[in-house]
Amino acid sequence: MVSDVNGTLSFLGASQRFAAASSKTRRSRAELQALDERELLYELVLNICNDLDVTSLCHKILQNVSLLLNADRCSLFLLEGEGSEEQCVVSKLFDVSANASLDACTVDEVRVPWGTGIVGNVAQTGQALNIPDAYKDSRFNVEVDLKTGYTTRNILCMPILDAEGKVIGVSQAINKISSRGRGDEAFSEHDEKVFDSYLAFCGIGLRNAQLYERSLLENRRNQLLLDLARVIFEEQSNVAGLIHKIMTHTQSLLQCERCQVLLVEDDLATQGVFSQVFDFGANDSKEENGCHLSCHPDQRFPLNIGITGHVAESGVTLNIPDAYQDDRFDPKVDEDTGFKTQSILCMPIRNATGSIIGVAQLINKLDGTPFNNNDQYILEAFIIFCGMGIHNTQMYEKAVKAMAKQSIALEVLSYHAAAPSEEVHRLKKMAVPSVEHFQLYDYKFSDFVFDDDETIKAGIRMFLDLNLLETFSIGYEVFCRWILSVKKNYRNVTYHNWRHAFNVTQTMFVMIKQGQLQNIFGDEEVLALMVACLCHDLDHRGTNNQFQIQSESPLAQLYSTSTLEHHHFDQCLMILNTKGSEIFGQLNKKQYSRVIRILENAILATDLALYFRFRSEFFTIIDSGQAAWNTETDKDLLRSMMMTACDVAAITKPWKVQQKVANLIANEFFEQGDLEKHQLHIRPIDMMDREKKDELPTMQVKFIDSICMPVYQAFARLDTKFAPLLDGCQSNRDNWKRMQEGPIKITHEEQVRENAHKDSQESMRKKGSSGQLMQWVLSCVRKSSEER
Repeated sequence: MVSDVNGTLSFLGASQRFAAASSKTRRSRAELQALDERELLYELVLNICNDLDVTSLCHKILQNVSLLLNADRCSLFLLEGEGSEEQCVVSKLFDVSANASLDACTVDEVRVPWGTGIVGNVAQTGQALNIPDAYKDSRFNVEVDLKTGYTTRNILCMPILDAEGKVIGVSQAINKISSRGRGDEAFSEHDEKVFDSYLAFCGIGLRNAQLYERSLLENRRNQLLLDLARVIFEEQSNVAGLIHKIMTHTQSLLQCERCQVLLVEDDLATQGVFSQVFDFGANDSKEENGCHLSCHPDQRFPLNIGITGHVAESGVTLNIPDAYQDDRFDPKVDEDTGFKTQSILCMPIRNATGSIIGVAQLINKLDGTPFNNNDQYILEAFIIFCGMGIHNTQMYEKAVKAMAKQSIALEVLSYHAAAPSEEVHRLKKMAVPSVEHFQLYDYKFSDFVFDDDETIKAGIRMFLDLNLLETFSIGYEVFCRWILSVKKNYRNVTYHNWRHAFNVTQTMFVMIKQGQLQNIFGDEEVLALMVACLCHDLDHRGTNNQFQIQSESPLAQLYSTSTLEHHHFDQCLMILNTKGSEIFGQLNKKQYSRVIRILENAILATDLALYFRFRSEFFTIIDSGQAAWNTETDKDLLRSMMMTACDVAAITKPWKVQQKVANLIANEFFEQGDLEKHQLHIRPIDMMDREKKDELPTMQVKFIDSICMPVYQAFARLDTKFAPLLDGCQSNRDNWKRMQEGPIKITHEEQVRENAHKDSQESMRKKGSSGQLMQWVLSCVRKSSEER
């Protein structure tokens, strides 16, 4: 590092300095002295006009002044401090003789306070001083001679002005050498005129060199900030590691004795707001362990509550040249640590939203000077990157913690969501009746005559009948645990519960078997469809998507579209991934990916919004008569329409069943309507308004006409074996239509047909039960015979 034009340490090394050499070789001293005054002035101006390095230029200026004025020694001071900063003049080169080399003249800088001494006075007033006897002038500082051993007799001191007439420096010539070699001659008025003329050119040259050096320095600063930004954003996983890098580069950049970063909590109402304090010293980078990190302020360098707390609360930067002169500084800090605080630069660290997330504090510049505007500017630019980096890293750490908490929560949830081992073992030992026992091939199937255990066994029977367990090597105990877990994860709501899911699955089973869709779909697709039906309403809350959005529920915040359907799919995956319930565990990677994709699309397809979006395309394919279903896109569409057909299949059931189911659906809707009235304070739509319950027949007809009838008509055209769905839907529409006019009187023929179906179901259920008993007896006899 070297000092820039303001005396500030910079990264412009000697190898980077630019000093354009004059195209003309400089004449010797003897040759120059032989020239007349005008030629000499011209020659000396030409000598400096192309030099853009401030230090080199100053050296040439002083050598030339020495020649022009026959001065023994010359010095040049540059103005330092702008704006609110305390101004002073600093020696760029001191006591330079005509023959002195640049390296020999580079000594420690001399700082002269503004308005103090001869040089300070000239800088302040802008007026030249010609002093024939230095020791008779009260402004002369005799200590300089005492330190150097040099005797100053006379002085000619003049300001250096830029093109705007502002003082940018002071040049001083000492001890006039007469042509006769005597040393008692003073500087004349003619010397003043020559000096003033030459310094006019020097002022322009110095300003150009300063601007050029500043541009180089700015370019280097920008490059450094970019490098620092890259370093910062490479470290996004750990706050301590990131701050170590921040403080290492900050200390190197601004050359201070101490660098601190203090992170704040959200609550700044009281003192002691800093959650972590990181401290870095100038010598820490040389130690093996590098940065000393501490979460307790009193472990190494105590937290200065007054200054840092003020910055954290107010967001205002503090640049304090003398800490002991500031009431907010606590001297006890230095007493406890033995450290001597002189100057402080304290600045808030903000994130991208402007919120204060910490404070950066620099203490004591290595050169002993206060922090200036240049330091503040650099730190401010650097802090922007630091704020973003710290904020991103904190967000990352929070995300990691949140993921860990989520993992634990899912583990606990999975444990409680999984079926108890006792139930699994009990189900595993139960005999599973035949399809005929449950009448699972019948579109008029009703679950009302079965208890929960029988519905579970019926579910198992459907998967067995489709040969899915054997095809995909699904262990029977694994399947039992999975299906029990699915049932357990349905809430006890009025309609969208386990019974609804079971009925939807049974309708899908009939469509696949009776409509011979196994010829269109492969085993993977059949497996995905059956699982999708059984899981399509998992953890349903008895309210629809619109309610989730209006109530701003966590589900609505998590999923912007098809809110509940996405949640059902996620719950399905959770159960599938629960230990002991992995019915997809034997699928290879390719099979698993395909099954999961079909499963997700099928569950999402139960969102009626998607049904309305895609049904026109489905109807067009059906009406064309060219439905081959041999592309994945067409098969996706068919599967989606099948999910809708199965989901609303209660509308196709016998009238008594349909009435009962319709009342269940209406009651669940009315419960949501009550919530909308009392919690959301909005008026529900008619179908969810309990006050409109008498309009149920009208609403059912509209529901059938707008949603159900079109899809069943399309499937009936696709395959006549789907016609029972359309017939049941049409029959119930007629009944709801008649109910608009009054209570329905069931004909004798309809009553006989319904009783026959009910008796058949009951008979098959009893027959299945006695058959199970006979199977158990025969197995015992067989086992006894084998033991003999």
